[in-house]
Amino acid sequence: MTLERRQIRRVVEMALDEDAPSGDLTSQVFVPAGAMAVADLVAREPGVFAGREVFEVAMTTLDPAVEVRTHLDDGEAFSAGDRLAHVEGPARAVLQSERVALNLLQRMCGIATLTAQYVAAVDGTGVRVADTRKTTPGLRALERHAVRCGGGHNHRFSLSDAVMAKDNHLALIGDLTAAIRSARAALPHTTHLEVEVDRIAQIEPVLAGGVDTIMLDNFTPDELREGVALVAGRAVVEASGGVTLDSIATIAATGVDVVSVGALTHSARALDLGLDVVLTA
Repeated sequence: MTLERRQIRRVVEMALDEDAPSGDLTSQVFVPAGAMAVADLVAREPGVFAGREVFEVAMTTLDPAVEVRTHLDDGEAFSAGDRLAHVEGPARAVLQSERVALNLLQRMCGIATLTAQYVAAVDGTGVRVADTRKTTPGLRALERHAVRCGGGHNHRFSLSDAVMAKDNHLALIGDLTAAIRSARAALPHTTHLEVEVDRIAQIEPVLAGGVDTIMLDNFTPDELREGVALVAGRAVVEASGGVTLDSIATIAATGVDVVSVGALTHSARALDLGLDVVLTA
């Protein structure tokens, strides 16, 4: 799963139009039309870099005369005070692009940094840290890329990618095992099938239906251990529900294969980055 340039351009163009639908009035009245600017992208705090290409596209879309040189690759760590990129070009274009470029990059670096913390917390366990669909509408491709930059993994990208029956689906089902078997029979053999359960008693009926992954939702650590023992390798075991940095190591130690964490995207804080103009001419 890769972040494609067309996805970046779509987001950037929408954001630029939102931010300056009729142009940047401030720059038009204060900045001479021929003025050039030189600026550095500077980190105000440490983190993990994500969004190199996004920043470049955001800074150059209005005027391809703007030049961007990034000093880090996605996934690399940086410290407070580090210069992450260098920008040169027509001042009006640089200033009009600045906020959109920073907003997207700060968001992505924040997600990558938080993800790296979760991944570090389960280091050595072999457990995969995965994101969820709790993403910002319109920004999923960027946010999912940032998760990968932080060392995490992506869950299904959309509702069209895999079958995942959750509690609200199960509430409409009578015979759980029969329903799963029917679903499996209707699906191509390549389609992944996952079912969420919220109590131990549901595990055997779900496994009897034939699933690839079983999600143990909001289980206690003791319940997770019991669930893993019951599954006994018959399906991938995913733990989910209210996972935090304080709890993920305990969850990983229960023997689950995957821990999905909505907080990677829905609760990540934007990192503090700044574009400092160092020279105008």
